[in-house]
Amino acid sequence: MNLHTIRPAKGATHKQKRLGRGEASGKGGTSTKGNKGGQSRAGYQRKMAHEGGQMPIQRRLPKRGFHNIHRVEYKVFNLGQIDQLAEKYGISEFSPENLYINGLIAQNDLVKVLGNGELKAKLTFKVNAVSEKAKAAIEGAGGTIEILK
Repeated sequence: MNLHTIRPAKGATHKQKRLGRGEASGKGGTSTKGNKGGQSRAGYQRKMAHEGGQMPIQRRLPKRGFHNIHRVEYKVFNLGQIDQLAEKYGISEFSPENLYINGLIAQNDLVKVLGNGELKAKLTFKVNAVSEKAKAAIEGAGGTIEILK
């Protein structure tokens, strides 16, 4: 076997179609693109989600709802939950850093404390928002609150 005798396996390669090289080639004239219309012309690109003239699904389905781009989403914790979490994880400071370390929130989540339930432990709170009822209960239990930006 020599390098100049090596060939691909039979049937592994195909001759390239040479389009638009004259009538004698059998692929001249319209270059296998048919007659006229957008698809025969240069720069034609089928539109995404084109359904062949059928009404596209994004136009068949009705619009529903509203999405407020200015809405601020908080991870909400009630005082009853906080008491249980403080016991379970040994938390003395209730902050986004401690909650993230214990796997309770994602790194960029905002935390809000609501006043449902009772708070028995004296805790330090560093959170993004607090309800009035929760604030009164925390201060009543001897805890402190710091609102983060």
